[in-house]
Order: sequence, then structure tokens, then C-alpha cells
Amino acid sequence: MKKVLLKIGGMTCSACSSGLEKYLNKQDGIESAAVNLVMNNANIQYDEQKLTLEQIEKFIEKAGFESLGIDNFQKEEKKQNNQKYKLIALGVLAIITLYISMGHMIGLPAIPFLNMHENPINYAIVLLILSIVACIFGWNILKNGYKNLVHKSPNMDTLVGLGVLSSILYSLYATFMILKGNHEYVNNLYYESAVIIIFFIKIGKYVENRNKDKTKEAISQLMMITPKHATVLRNGKQVQVTIDEIKEGDIVICRPGEKIAVDGEIVEGITHIDESFITGESMPVKKEKGKKVIAGSINYEGTIEYKAEKIGKESTVSEIVKLVVEATSTKAPIAKIADKISGIFVPVIMIIAVLSGIIWLAINRDVAWAINVFISVLVVACPCSLGLATPLSIVIASGESSKKGILIKNSEALENAHKVKTVVFDKTGTLTKGKLSLSKINNYTENYSNSQELKANGLENVETDSNEKGKKLSDNNIIKLVASIETKSEHPIARSIVEEANERKIELEKVKEFQNFAGLGVTALYNGEKYIIGNKKLIKQNNIEISQQVLKDEEKLQKAGNSILFVAKENILIALLGVKDNVKENAKDVVSKLKLFGINVVMLTGDNKKTAKAIANSIGIDSVIAGVMPKDKAKTIENLKKNNELVMMCGDGINDSVSLVKADVGVSVGSGTDVAMDSSNVVLMNNNLEKIVDLIEISKKTIRNIKQNLFWAFFYNLCMLPIAVGVLSPLGITINPMMASIAMTISSVTVTLNSLSLKRIIRKIK
Repeated sequence: MKKVLLKIGGMTCSACSSGLEKYLNKQDGIESAAVNLVMNNANIQYDEQKLTLEQIEKFIEKAGFESLGIDNFQKEEKKQNNQKYKLIALGVLAIITLYISMGHMIGLPAIPFLNMHENPINYAIVLLILSIVACIFGWNILKNGYKNLVHKSPNMDTLVGLGVLSSILYSLYATFMILKGNHEYVNNLYYESAVIIIFFIKIGKYVENRNKDKTKEAISQLMMITPKHATVLRNGKQVQVTIDEIKEGDIVICRPGEKIAVDGEIVEGITHIDESFITGESMPVKKEKGKKVIAGSINYEGTIEYKAEKIGKESTVSEIVKLVVEATSTKAPIAKIADKISGIFVPVIMIIAVLSGIIWLAINRDVAWAINVFISVLVVACPCSLGLATPLSIVIASGESSKKGILIKNSEALENAHKVKTVVFDKTGTLTKGKLSLSKINNYTENYSNSQELKANGLENVETDSNEKGKKLSDNNIIKLVASIETKSEHPIARSIVEEANERKIELEKVKEFQNFAGLGVTALYNGEKYIIGNKKLIKQNNIEISQQVLKDEEKLQKAGNSILFVAKENILIALLGVKDNVKENAKDVVSKLKLFGINVVMLTGDNKKTAKAIANSIGIDSVIAGVMPKDKAKTIENLKKNNELVMMCGDGINDSVSLVKADVGVSVGSGTDVAMDSSNVVLMNNNLEKIVDLIEISKKTIRNIKQNLFWAFFYNLCMLPIAVGVLSPLGITINPMMASIAMTISSVTVTLNSLSLKRIIRKIK
């Protein structure tokens, strides 16, 4: 199966997008198609053995729309100015039409040769010409409405087109009767209704397009985040080039205050870099030789040189934009409901309009009133606002979330996040830092009470620790000798001791006769003396005595979640080192907040139960499932889902890939450059667990916003439809097609403005 994201032209409402979506999904070879009204694109998965891209584009054309090619996520060229001028011209036309047809009603002076009573033929012909010009302005609406009707997927344009054409056709009949001498038909002209309907529909579309552009602002900002130029080294000289001229392997120079041009690795220099646009983390990050840099991040202080690694579509920014756009092109369950409603809404409205017109014609024999009702129903009930209700909110939420370092890869995850009842955390790399570090040194060299005993064990010349009274060997010396030996080992525990020595800036010594015993430890000669470093089993094999005090210390370290390293000099145990993966600073707060939401928190780990329990207790997790192999984690997730409660799984995206897929919401706790984790549908870009709480809050706010939008969309239709049908006419409450078009425009504007408020709401989430 192959995926393609195509730009679509000609969509105006939800009936357009849902109609095209249904049509595409019926075609043989198309596995799935999701059409996005706001982004004007179609996310299509198809069998390339059965279909080609050209054939898919032909399907789109047959459905009455236009394929504008593959969506390359570049900022769209806006034609708002051109639309604005056309709208102004149409507005002038509408004012002239209203003046001619209704000016006399409010006491405005009539134009003599266009007086409806004195010169009815001139009056009718001029209004006919003005309405034809208006139809030219609104030709795309009429054309799309016709195409969708022919393809059995009537939409908003179909309703408007039928209303406009009904007005003009009946007015043409009245004009014909006027030309025959029946001047009383001058009161039955509806040309002005056609003009005003087109004018207000155009206003509504203009406002919608402006607001849709605002909803895509976050995505547009991501696309424009990288600089246009950069400085590279070419033949030993610094040359300024455009970003498109940078090649993989080029050495790029970035000075203080400049932006990183492409993803790469620092080869020279030290600085602090602001990566907040990609990770949501406000604090600058220290970067030095060997560290990765991300395109678009800002260099704060030092000049650095970095090797270009990912350019163009391969860059982190491009990958994020791609995933965000794809997320907005998926369907959340609540959006599918709206599409289903919209799909049957238009045909039902058409039936109501026809029946209303027929019933009123039968009741009072007034053709003009029956047509007024028919047109008003068609116009007032257009489902445009209904179609905008969901996608506008999802686009805003996805874009703003990406700014906070939360990459939501499909809208279903966005909807489900606030519904989860259980959050399952992997331990290593998720709740913990994923990196072992020295946590405790139990130094037993203080047990050597006199110099003779020290001399016997080769320790008489070691540095003493003045801060720790009675100890004959400082902790730094313990670290020095262990790190000097362990530097030859690749074991994670060994690496943690070496890193500790580096952090303390301890110079290491060379050792001899290094031996590694797999699963046990190592031995080596340090300053001519033999040292044994490893687990308890290795110590016992070398017949080294372990005192009761050491056993008690070992138990304490184990309960605290440490892995134990025994250090012996010849046949004397001189130290016990505790090494553990430390818990992330905010893990306890996150667990506490999740519990306040009423969410059950579970730790799922392959580690031993004692260590897992110790860590869980320290951060407030009550449920621990330990000793589980990666392949069995997915089964655990399935068991937790048996009660029909939604489960969120948070893992590092590597060992947890299967369980992330099985969860209702899979969250990968990744890094700033690791965005393409296929196993999850949400990626936290900066390893900050607080973002899980933010995700749930964003989900809650977004769904609330969508429900508000749906309410306002239906509210206008439910209020105005009975008036348009004429149910309240006995009370003197009626509506004409012009007022109907205004009401429909207000409905769409209300929904788009409410959607835009979501941007401010999400930005307030800390």
C-alpha cells in the first residue's frame, strides 16, 4: 500500500468533502481516503498494483473537483486581495440592485426610466442584466452545485445554486409576462434575491477563507521557521548560499543570533541553542562537538560549525509539518458523526424545501410566496458551518500542540486522550531518565585502623578524605580506581562509573591484565595490585568475606532500586557502589495530577519487582506489573482494555512498539530529532512527562470547542428553518431569501470565530 496527500480544489463545505471522500472510498484499489475541508487535501492510501496517481486524480475530477497535485506543505499563495476586489465590485452591484428594486420602500428617490410602475419593462430588463452579472461572479458556486447534484452528492453550493436559479427562472417567467403586457407581474420579480444571495454567500466564503488561513497559522509558522540563507565552507572559504543549495555533508557556520539552517551535528564550537519551537522547552540547551542541532533553532552565543545531515524533506521540521498535516487529514470519531449528518442533511433540506413550497401553493395559491419559502429554506439551511465545526478545531489543536512539543499524529488520538481511564508507563527511559548513574558509595576503608594494616593491603599512600573523618580512602579515589578499570568495559554500569569520573574531572590511570567475566564483573591490576569489581557472585567465587554490615548495606541499596557493584582489593572488600536509573524530576507531580483526573496509573516494566516497586513507591504509583518481556506487554495492554475503558500507553517507542500500537492512545516519549515513531500516535518531543497532562487538557478543550461549534451550527438551522418554512407566518414572523443568506453567513462566522478562540485557550495551558 502507498500513501499520497493530494491538494484538492473546488471544495466549499462539508458535503463537498464528505461526498468526495465517499466517492473515493468506493473505488477499487483505494484502501482508505480522508478528505480535509480546512486543509483542502485528501489523504489517500491505495494499492499501487491496481491504481496509479493519474487514475486517482481522474477519480477526483469525475467527482466534480480538481486535483492540484501532491501537497508539498509549502505556504499557499493567497488570493485574498483579488477576492477582496471582486467582493467589493459585487457589493457595488448588490447596492445598485437594492436601490433599484427596494429604494422606494424607504423613501429614496426613484430613477425615472427605471420606475417599476411607470417603466416596468426597463425595470425588469435592468434587474435581469444585474442578476446575470452577479451569476458570473458566483459562477463557481453554480458550477460546483450542479456537478455535485449530477454526482448524487448535493452540497451547500447545490442548495444555493437551486435557490438562485429558482429566483431567476421565476423572474424570467414574470419578465416574459411583463413583456406581454401583464404589468402586475412586476411585483413577482426576484432578481434582487439572486444577487443578494450570491453576495452574502461570497462574503461568508471570504470570511471563512480568511479564518481558515488563521487556523493554519501554526503550520505555516513551522514551514517558515528555517532561514532562507546560510554560510557554508567551500574550498576553505565562507560562502553564503540559499538553504536549497546546502548539500548533505557540507560544513555550515552559524554565528550568535542566527538560526540553524539544516539538521546536523556540531564539529566545532560550544553554544546554547533555543529549541523551544520544536520541543516546547523554553530553556536553551547546551550544545558542543558531537551534539545534534535542529533546523530552525536559534544559536544564542558561540559560533559553531556543524555538518549538514538532513536537508529538505528529510529535515525534522519537514517531518513534523508532514505529520501535523496528516493528522489534520484523519477523521476523529466526532468528525465522522458530523460528516454522516451532513451527508443526509442536504437531501433532507431539499425535500423539505420542495414540500414546503407545494404545501403553501396548495394552501393559498400564491406562487410568489411558495417560491419565497422554497428559496429561503434552501439558503438558510446550508450546512457550511456544520462542515467547519470539527476540522477547524482539529487543525488549530494539532498546530498549537506541535508548538508545545506534542506531536499528535492522528485526530482520533486527539479526541480519545481526555477519555482515558488508565495510563500505563514503561519504567526505563519513560519514568526514569534511561541512564544509569552513581547514587551511593559505601566506603569501608575506614575499617583499616592502623598503618600496618593499610600497608599490608597496599593502601598506605592513598589520598585521605578530610571531609569524612576516619576514612583512609576518599570516595574520589574509589571512583578513580573503579573507573580506570571499568573504562575497558562496555557494560552500562561500568559506563556510568566512567561518566561519573569524567563529571568530577578525575584523571584515570592505565591498568594491566584486564579480564572480563561475562555476567559477573572484571578484574585488573591497578598500580600493580589486583582489584576485583563485579556482583556478589564474583566476590564469592574469589572467596572474599562479606560482613553482615555489607549485607545490610546491600539490602538498603536494592530497596532503593540500585544495581550493586562490589569492589575488592585482593581479598579485602573495600567498597560497595549503588548505581541506578534516576526518576525524572517531574514524574511524581505528573502521577499526582493524573490521579486528580481520576485516572488509574500503572507501571509496566521488564525490571525485577523489587526495583520496580521501589521506584513506583517513590513517585506514587500503586499498580506495578513487573518482570514482563516486551512481547508480553501488548497482552497486558489488551487485558487492561477488557473493561471497555480507554488505555494510554507511554513508552520510549523502541521496546514498547507493540504495546503502543495496542493502546487506544500510544505516546512515545522521544527526543527533538526522533519524530517518525510509527508505533505511536503521539510523540512528546522533549522527554517532559508534563506534556502528557497537557495532552489530556488539550484534548478536553478541543472536544469542548467542537461540541460548541456543532451546537452553534445546529442552533441557527433549528431556529431559522421553521421561520423559513413559514410555520410562524400566522404570527407575522417571516423571512425572505436575502435574510436567509445573511443568517447562514452569521452561522459560519460564529463557528469560525469560536474555533479561533481555541488557539488562545491552548496557549494558556502551562
